[in-house]
Amino acid sequence: MHILLMNGPNLNILGNRDTDHYGTITLEDIEKAFQMRADDLKVKSVSFFQANSEGDLVDFIQTTTADAIVINPGALTHYGYSLRDALEDFGKPIIEVHISNIYAREDFRNKSVIADIATGQISGLGLNGYLSALDFLTENNTLE
Repeated sequence: MHILLMNGPNLNILGNRDTDHYGTITLEDIEKAFQMRADDLKVKSVSFFQANSEGDLVDFIQTTTADAIVINPGALTHYGYSLRDALEDFGKPIIEVHISNIYAREDFRNKSVIADIATGQISGLGLNGYLSALDFLTENNTLE
């Protein structure tokens, strides 16, 4: 089983970005914790990809051989239709993750164009949301 962890625009500056909403954890911290949990769960392989451009994310999805994607689309959550289409075409499990609770923020953040094609969505649990996505994918035989 190969799981791809993707992060969208501005998530590369976590730790410095709006710490009231996102805390002080960095993307590197998230990736390390994700890898450690994957190792504990005996996941065959994990890869990471972050981009600030929607096109780069789409291109990567179109070429991945992953069995599942855990994705924090960042602001693309609300208007990234080409990202949504690429994820839908991926045809395998997708877990949408958000560090902050998108439903407790500005009105425009309350809509996800990804949610209806995702296997599930986790919002507002910080780092634990990423780890919970990994747990779900492995514990519920989602990848068989």
